[in-house]
Amino acid sequence: QVQLVESGGGLVQAGGSLRVSCAISGRTFSRYAMGWFRQAPGKEREFVAAFGWSGGTTYYADSVKGRFTISRDNAKNTMYLQMNSLKPEDTAVYYCAAGAQYGSRALSGYDFWGQGTQVTVSS
Repeated sequence: QVQLVESGGGLVQAGGSLRVSCAISGRTFSRYAMGWFRQAPGKEREFVAAFGWSGGTTYYADSVKGRFTISRDNAKNTMYLQMNSLKPEDTAVYYCAAGAQYGSRALSGYDFWGQGTQVTVSS
């Protein structure tokens, strides 16, 4: 059984930074395609960032490109999302996901989800 646990969310002012983490347990971390999604109130869950097949390839939503950075530490079984220059429209619950489709921007590309961590950006 694969378990994903997010942490690090919180309240930050616009222009600030925050880093959220995702710890995976139950299986070898490096076996999975990993990604981040978010869901704002009243909106559908949307893609934020993901790793491609090679560890150095990353993909980002246009709305976060240049501001967010996805990274991972296989030794710690942990993935990160560094968020800089945050905007009020970044307010959402952030979810990490694991699956088999590297670089997927679709929810269907992932089989396992965390419970989410709230990020609130005040104006």
